[in-house]
Amino acid sequence: MQDDSTGRILTIHEPRAVPWLSVALGFGPMLPFVAGAAASWTLGGEPGEAAVTLTLLWACAILLFFSGVCRGVSFRTEGGATVMQIATMLALFVLGFGALLAVALSRTGLAAGLLIAGYGAVAVLDPIAARRGEAPLFFARLRPVQMPVAIASLAAILVLVARA
Repeated sequence: MQDDSTGRILTIHEPRAVPWLSVALGFGPMLPFVAGAAASWTLGGEPGEAAVTLTLLWACAILLFFSGVCRGVSFRTEGGATVMQIATMLALFVLGFGALLAVALSRTGLAAGLLIAGYGAVAVLDPIAARRGEAPLFFARLRPVQMPVAIASLAAILVLVARA
């Protein structure tokens, strides 16, 4: 790192392989999706409804976190934040917050649909951003494997809610 009166120059080496900590921190938060979907289907009644609500709230929190990650990464993008980074951050935030409002209004099907759209966007857009230098390189490998866990779990909840 070099510092001068006008700013700072950073030189980094970014691995293509997914770091072990990112595997743990990437898949650990996916476990509540799977557990929540399974509990929603097996418990039934009020406990099943509670599992749906808690899983959707968890999904909202994680999607809003991804929105923040997108913005945070944009601060270190060479040449400054790109239009795509800002648009992605805003889209993820709107979907996550909209889903949070839908849960609060007991519109669980709508919440699940918004969240599925958000996690689908992450699965598609993060690998593109990684190839363009707008996200860590390993996102190109991590997100296409990580996001289907959330999407499948949320789809299972959506089917359950639609059947009720």
